[in-house]
Amino acid sequence: MRRVTTRPPDRRALDRLHARLEGCRACPRLVAWREEVGRTKKRAHRDEEYWARPVPGFGDPAAKLLIFGLAPGAHGSNRTGRPFTGDASGLFLYDALFRAGLSSAPASVHRADGLELRGVYITAAVRCAPPANRPTGTEIAACADWTARELELLGGLRACLALGRIGHDALLAHHGLRPAAHPFAHAAEHELPGGRVLVDSYHVSRQNTNTGRLTRAMFDRALRAAARRAGLAP
Repeated sequence: MRRVTTRPPDRRALDRLHARLEGCRACPRLVAWREEVGRTKKRAHRDEEYWARPVPGFGDPAAKLLIFGLAPGAHGSNRTGRPFTGDASGLFLYDALFRAGLSSAPASVHRADGLELRGVYITAAVRCAPPANRPTGTEIAACADWTARELELLGGLRACLALGRIGHDALLAHHGLRPAAHPFAHAAEHELPGGRVLVDSYHVSRQNTNTGRLTRAMFDRALRAAARRAGLAP
């Protein structure tokens, strides 16, 4: 079981970790896919240069709230190089963060747009875009070491908001907990070692938000609960 750190934030250490992450080629299937997508591109982005590398986390090094997703989208984060940026999932998420007072703007456009998160840090269980948005168990396990290193540097975290079951299970594994004892359910809350709490939400994917499985009001409530447990909201 991992112990929660209390060290002060170190942006330079995070920057060094991100630089190492960007060179990771541990998962051949993911490397091949992210680079193929970067070469072939989507028609709407044919004139853009795709990031096509592992996507580092983004946000406040002194974050109290971690938002933990699944993996980069092929033409979203894999294109822009920032989590939840450049696709419908990101539009939904950052607008919610802005409404909650946790983001300086309602949309994340690109890595140099000046957007700042307030007390929030965003990353994912897998840092490379997987085919069909479905990483394998082996790929999730391979990325767990990056999760451990990243979270070790985020010593001020008090709460985590998992977007979807894969993120939920990956965070439980990081803390040495079994999913059977902490089943995923939208808006469920789970106590983690060291006084942290895990709050669940359905993923902000278009297939959930377009079908009404996850509404704006539902997500706002889950985000508000996580922010309150992190000490970022009354």
